[in-house]
Amino acid sequence: MKYILSWVLLCVYFNITVVNAQEKFTLSGVVSDQKNNETLIGVNIIFPDINTGTTTNEYGFFSITLPKGNYEIVISYLGYKNLDEKIDLNNNITQNYQLAEVLENLDEVIITENVEKLNISTPQMSVNTLTAKTIKQLPVVLGEPDVIKAITLLPGVSSAGESASGFNVRGGSADQNLILLDEATIYNSSHLFGLFSVFNPDAIKDLKLYKGGIPARYGGRVSSVLDIYQKEGNSNEFHANGGIGLVASRLLAEGPLKKDKGSFLFGGRSSYAHLFLPLFNLDNVAYFYDLNTKLSYKLNGRNNIYLSGYFGRDVFSIADSFENTYGNTVLNFRWNHLFSDKLFSNLSLIYSDYYYGLKLNFVEFNWNSGIQNFNVKYDFKHYLSNKFKLFYGLNSIYYKFNPGKIEPSSSTSGINPYKLIDKYAFENALYFDIEQKLSDRLQLSYGFRFSSFLRLGQDELNIYDNNQAVVFNQELQIYQKAEPTRTETFKRSHVIKTFNNLEPRLSLAYQLNNNTSIKVSYNRLSQYLHLLSNTSSPTPLDVWAPSGKYIKPQLLDQVAVGYFKNFTNDMYSLEVESFYKTIKNRIDYIDGADLIANDAIEQVILNGKAKAYGLELLLRKNQGKLKGWLAYTLSKSQQQTPGRTSAELGINNGNWYYTPYDKTHDISVTGNYQLSDKWELNSNFLFQTGQPTTYPVGQYQYNGITIASFSDRNSSRLPAYHRLDISLNYTPKPHKKKGYQSYWVFSIYNVYNRKNANSITFRENRNTGANEAIRLSIFGAIPSVSYNFKF
Repeated sequence: MKYILSWVLLCVYFNITVVNAQEKFTLSGVVSDQKNNETLIGVNIIFPDINTGTTTNEYGFFSITLPKGNYEIVISYLGYKNLDEKIDLNNNITQNYQLAEVLENLDEVIITENVEKLNISTPQMSVNTLTAKTIKQLPVVLGEPDVIKAITLLPGVSSAGESASGFNVRGGSADQNLILLDEATIYNSSHLFGLFSVFNPDAIKDLKLYKGGIPARYGGRVSSVLDIYQKEGNSNEFHANGGIGLVASRLLAEGPLKKDKGSFLFGGRSSYAHLFLPLFNLDNVAYFYDLNTKLSYKLNGRNNIYLSGYFGRDVFSIADSFENTYGNTVLNFRWNHLFSDKLFSNLSLIYSDYYYGLKLNFVEFNWNSGIQNFNVKYDFKHYLSNKFKLFYGLNSIYYKFNPGKIEPSSSTSGINPYKLIDKYAFENALYFDIEQKLSDRLQLSYGFRFSSFLRLGQDELNIYDNNQAVVFNQELQIYQKAEPTRTETFKRSHVIKTFNNLEPRLSLAYQLNNNTSIKVSYNRLSQYLHLLSNTSSPTPLDVWAPSGKYIKPQLLDQVAVGYFKNFTNDMYSLEVESFYKTIKNRIDYIDGADLIANDAIEQVILNGKAKAYGLELLLRKNQGKLKGWLAYTLSKSQQQTPGRTSAELGINNGNWYYTPYDKTHDISVTGNYQLSDKWELNSNFLFQTGQPTTYPVGQYQYNGITIASFSDRNSSRLPAYHRLDISLNYTPKPHKKKGYQSYWVFSIYNVYNRKNANSITFRENRNTGANEAIRLSIFGAIPSVSYNFKF
């Protein structure tokens, strides 16, 4: 650690010395939208005379230090008019810029990772960005725009199937993705068991998915980071927009708290299909709702504060016998402070909560579980010179885990109250990230994250012989639960177990020419939280558990190399990446593991390892009437849990087996064609190799009972998944840019009515006595229509 800190300080000293040896000055400021004062993320500030530049950060701030002189400055951003002016840099200048949105229906890039040539040279790789407009264009089930389904059209990203929660990145599980909304953690990203995502596209300002080369400011998950920022709200004038669909509607309002100083944003969504169920004599309920809010205020030129929040709930009930309620709650207070024209800081105080409640009226008891955390983050961005930027910060997270609580719902209930033991933990991290330009062709991004995890005291902790909560039965050749020898009680302030991990990060870009570059990245990440689930996709009933005495943190090492090219005057772009990653301590479950309401979950868990590797291709057409992309992923994802000793078999006889997230081939084609000023055609086609599964290969009789004999774990596959979706957007008055504006979306999900298998089960035919396979499909062809408006 001390050698790394010494290297960082040496680099800082060297660069400050170089800067001071020359007469240089700093231009800094904020870039925002001229119409609503919304700060813009990732705006290019380019100095073409010297072929250099920078981009704005998450809060629209930029800083660049250059030699004294006169320069041409070009400020460009997707969907906005370029700003081109002269600047005389003979002292330090603070200058804010506002960009005007392009009103004409000009060509627009669908996926934007800033297609300017400047970004060919940046070391950041394995990142995709989607605009809110793109998300709304994509045809989806029931016509409701969906963030999660949109990112599954990108290379390296897939889902477990239709109506499956979460998403999988480069062969990882859904719980290995860090999902952030205004820096707050979202633990369940889906509504209605995966039918919709929890993100309102109207409220989204910026969305980035990091699959590799993950900066050191992120940590806590080993597969990816989905970083979403909400809009700040219009500080100039009041506006509203929304949409009305067949099953759900949404409305968002924004306006000034004080003109040019403060703004508010309130958004809400709700489904209402359940209101029509009584027409079919169905006494069931299934609906969701969520609320987004954000308050922003500019105290002065150096201080801004933000208060943002999200609240979402799903309700599912069957008559009067069963009711299920679950959802996320987040709240975040942020303070931006500018110490100088080179030093930007952000302090965040964050609260996140995931709640799961279950009412079983027919047995008269209620169940609830969840996870809460309180997070303090302090981040600094230090723009030391044009060739050297230093990002550093720290954060501390306090966790409370509620594995479950049972309470009788009435005085006549025969159920006794029961509480699974709460668990507590404290996660801390310190990070440094450096971006350094070594030459006109070579740029580096390197740093480290030092993380620590403290498992805190709890009311009871099981103690086992040899610290093994799982034992191997030599006679039966199976793993079984160990019996605890005793229990221990700890004070909350007591630390049961401590983990420390150093997580280095490195990315490199070498520019072959103005349009082509090669990039390489390596990162190590640690994950201290685990989602206990033996299904292929998360369910609301799944419980998060912390690392501790018997569960080790997951440790990932990933290497990626890529080739990037813009050609034909940026009309086309090509990204090709190859990756290889390994994960230590990936949890696995013994056969027959019971995960629900298990107060000794360590008795069914073994620590294994996983690996994934593959090739990703993304070919985009960025201009013209026809725009879109082709994404292809060739990959393999496997897991292994060998025996702890030579006498143990391990899981699946200690052999490698495919994870449920393995998709050998994953192809998606997305297109957008401008038929006329009023009509726009959108489509996407998906093909995926079938999901790994375990089929029975035989059966035998035991005491008159037929028992199935199964193949090796995940040695079979479901049939291949594929579908075609189309949508047609109609804008009655396309040239109207003020006042009330609207457009219609007509779409068909799964045009050719493919019956994709969600699962295949086996049973005995009562009439013939023969075994038969039953395919369960969720969706066929689904037409929908929605009406969208703004004013």
